[in-house]
Amino acid sequence: MPLGVAAWLVLEIWLLTVVAGASSGFVVFLLLVAGIVLGSVVIKSAGRRAFRNLTETLQQQQAGVIPEARSNSEGNGLMMLGGLLLILPGLISDALGLLMLLPPVQKAVSRYAERTVERKLREAGPGTLGDAFRQARMHQPDGKVVQGEVVRDDADDAPQDPRPPLTR
Repeated sequence: MPLGVAAWLVLEIWLLTVVAGASSGFVVFLLLVAGIVLGSVVIKSAGRRAFRNLTETLQQQQAGVIPEARSNSEGNGLMMLGGLLLILPGLISDALGLLMLLPPVQKAVSRYAERTVERKLREAGPGTLGDAFRQARMHQPDGKVVQGEVVRDDADDAPQDPRPPLTR
């Protein structure tokens, strides 16, 4: 993964230098600023739409009406991801961000993510959240917990006043 990120950064920088050599540094600067502005607008509008959908759903639930499923609300997270990719400096991330704004690409990515999550959930064994924590603790080398009291035999650590009795 770190090697992939490093390769992506080198490719982004190389592409920016190629564009700067073909045109000018000012054009590259304008492209980067335009990406930041467009990404900010996209994130803001997707956030507002998500908040509006949440508000409408909460109002419907308070009125006792079962909220209906919205077909247009599934792309808010992917729209925000596209905006974030636009904000990141670089032409490749801008191209990926613009692709994420297209509805067919959003639907394809959404279906792929849904299938992946469903497959991972099927592969996971049944159990509760407590079982998962217990299992994670068991796999740690020092995961055992022993309840007790620390007793020090040092003369310097002897308390001056008598200790209150333990209630537990």
